[in-house]
Amino acid sequence: MRNKKKGFTVSFLLVMMMSTLLAACGGNGNTANTPNAGATGEPGTEATTSPNAEPVSLEFWTIALQPTFNDYFNDLIAKYESSHPGVTVEWKDYPYDAISQRLLTSTASGKSPDVVNLNTEFASQLGSKGALLDLSEHLSDEEAKSYFEGIYNSTVFDGKAYALPWYTGTEVLFMNKKLVEEAGLDPANPPQTREELVEWARQVHEKTGAAGYAQQLVSKLFPIDGISILNEDKTAAAFNTPEAEAMISQLRDLMEEGVVLKEDADFSKQIQYFSGEQVAFQLAGPTFINFIKTSAPDVYKNTIAVPLPTGKANLRLSNSMDLVVPQKSKNPEQAVEFAAYITNAENQTAFSKVANTLPSSKASIDDPFFTESDGSLEAEAKVASSQSLDKATDYMVGVPSAADINSALARGLQEILMNGKDIKATLDAVEKEVNNILSQGS
Repeated sequence: MRNKKKGFTVSFLLVMMMSTLLAACGGNGNTANTPNAGATGEPGTEATTSPNAEPVSLEFWTIALQPTFNDYFNDLIAKYESSHPGVTVEWKDYPYDAISQRLLTSTASGKSPDVVNLNTEFASQLGSKGALLDLSEHLSDEEAKSYFEGIYNSTVFDGKAYALPWYTGTEVLFMNKKLVEEAGLDPANPPQTREELVEWARQVHEKTGAAGYAQQLVSKLFPIDGISILNEDKTAAAFNTPEAEAMISQLRDLMEEGVVLKEDADFSKQIQYFSGEQVAFQLAGPTFINFIKTSAPDVYKNTIAVPLPTGKANLRLSNSMDLVVPQKSKNPEQAVEFAAYITNAENQTAFSKVANTLPSSKASIDDPFFTESDGSLEAEAKVASSQSLDKATDYMVGVPSAADINSALARGLQEILMNGKDIKATLDAVEKEVNNILSQGS
């Protein structure tokens, strides 16, 4: 019920926002004459503001980066302003839960910021409603290709790129080296695919009695195997397929075998199982390290990190933060250039070093920060993560009711895998529920 209320609120605000935007349609003229953000080289490295131009003030919003990264951003903004005479940047920071509603209400009231930090899910929702500038019109091919392809394409809807990828993250495979070696497996030659991971997990279970891994039953299990949750224009469910039945059937069998723990294990449960050496593998982001280091120091010392094996879709899911330029920005030319400046390789590399994040710019991971390991688990995970970005994709449902749709899929998986419900009948029921959610526009 709570999610539905939030979804209704977001939908209502989207409608209000779109009404305002449509009322202004034809009078904005923001996009037609906006030049590229730097004609050559790194995005956003060239000043395009004429010394004789009117002063420009850009409003830049981020999510939960103050005060931790004040020094980085104050320095970044000072350098930008120094190289762009006449342009000043006002930086505002909001909590994650507040920024989307602030953006919708401020834009609807005619006070749009110029550059905004959003996650890909919300950027996609706004982009599909025409509320954001199509940045693909303002980037050269070289600039667009400077980002990892899968991450950049995650911001594209109907051929239009509504965001520039910024910092991101991917999961890696943490491996209990002791259990793996007891099972007769070689940690130096880790599994490359989900199928190989299953075989490793089965051998661990047979030889040591520990399970392979624990799994949370969430909607992302579908795209990992190339099963789209919605159709291309996001108007109907698309997951009720023979491929989905096969994926769920295999997971059910693995749980019955004891290869995968038969539980809808959230992150805290997964930490508990790995800490207790009840499982040999953990599929998680590098933040997992701090938890295992605290809860089980001996297991931490015996853990290694390798790139996450890929499923049938041959991709790894990332979780990216982006920068968008609202259609109602009063300074679209400078806004696009500033967004490109923040996300160019040099500045993304610098931010990764202070924030311990992954960059979305290809050139960044050539830096020794992402290639050299001192042998610690933290360094191994960082290198494994950066090596995973070439297959990274930020999959999202991309509609205002995404939370309700993800919840419906998770409940369906629980009914099948925990309560023994029929796979096909449950998928039929969830498909009907998702289509009903979409028809209500919640």
